[in-house]
Amino acid sequence: MYLHPEFEKLTRSEIEVLQLERLKKTVSRCMNTEFYRKRFAENNITPDDIRSLSDLYKIPFTTKQDLRESYPFKMSTVPLSQVVRLHSSSGTTGTPTVILHTQKDLDEWANAVARCLYMVGLRQGDIFQNSSGYGMFTGGLGFQYGAERLGMLTVPAAAGNTRRQIKFITDFGTTALHAIPSYAGRLYEVMEEMGIDPRRDTRLHTLIIGAEPHSEEQRRRIENMLGVKAYNSFGMSEMCGPGVAFECQEQNGLHIWEDYYIVEIVNPDTLEPVKEGEIGELVLTTINREAMPLLRYRTRDLTRILPGSCPCGRHHKRLDRMKGRSDDMIILKGVNIFPIQIETILMQFQELGNDYLITLTNEEANDLMTVEVELKEFSDDYHHLQALTKEIARQLKDEILVTPVVRLVSKGSLPKQEGKAIRVKDLRKTLI
Repeated sequence: MYLHPEFEKLTRSEIEVLQLERLKKTVSRCMNTEFYRKRFAENNITPDDIRSLSDLYKIPFTTKQDLRESYPFKMSTVPLSQVVRLHSSSGTTGTPTVILHTQKDLDEWANAVARCLYMVGLRQGDIFQNSSGYGMFTGGLGFQYGAERLGMLTVPAAAGNTRRQIKFITDFGTTALHAIPSYAGRLYEVMEEMGIDPRRDTRLHTLIIGAEPHSEEQRRRIENMLGVKAYNSFGMSEMCGPGVAFECQEQNGLHIWEDYYIVEIVNPDTLEPVKEGEIGELVLTTINREAMPLLRYRTRDLTRILPGSCPCGRHHKRLDRMKGRSDDMIILKGVNIFPIQIETILMQFQELGNDYLITLTNEEANDLMTVEVELKEFSDDYHHLQALTKEIARQLKDEILVTPVVRLVSKGSLPKQEGKAIRVKDLRKTLI
């Protein structure tokens, strides 16, 4: 059982009292780093200036670039001898970001993930299979230790080797699975090829999905395919990993654990707070971390705080599903477009499969968007396919305000990824 279950159902006033207490301790801890001492001095503030939660706005933002410039250990608030693990981004586009953990940090992280899994109905006796990569990627070890904390039998299958994943699911009686949305669709396709009916031939009842933006339509499609309840998860390595926010069984927003984080939503351009219910950039402050606390960290993820209360009785704020990232936004002919808008339209057509690819090109100084999407089944009905293509293009234009070229392709013809799906190829950069 996870520790401190009473924190899960704190009232709003109790949450805010605990947040202020932990924020003050966190700010004092941050003064152990040259980075934050310098930032506070540059902005003429001291830890004593943080007397209420509203004083958080006096503190400047922390960015991914700050983490890169502090690589590898300059933001540690404890001696390296007290650090027991680090996680790092891949660093394929530059200096990687490194996050450090003490043993207490790891224990608290496992507790947060266990709390999330308990919230969606998982218990000791369930068999939990994790199809995330292990190593530097936090989804592997984060869910591993959280599931173990809850007392479940765990299957650390790791990423890839889909037929082996399915063999484990059927042979071990897996009841709960963690997989990214695009890979859940791939699992179902291979099950079909193997003649396996997930409803009849497996004990699966719960799926944890996250790590890539997905629409409500995609979630419902996954649930129907696998015969499960699929719960949305949000995490990021800078905040530890999974366990930051999670849906409850109501499936109406992700409860963010406010005894671990203070949440803000700001306009990504002006950096001013937006009104509750409006979409903006998620900014998080850690208030329960020893080795490397972060103050007002700009996540670049776009979401909103859902107004109102949740029928489940929890008072921790709820985040809407991630709309995308501010740096993933497509700008086409002066229009701002997010891939999830396109997915939402595509998933409404029963004739279409789960995989699609958006390609951006530049021809004669004119930006073009091509949307390739796989058909669920082969069809040689030319007139139906032509009408379907036109209707998809019409609905996409209504949603994104530009008219893409839509191409229906045969099942299995788009590249498959064992990791996060590649949904957008922007070829314009090579043509300018």
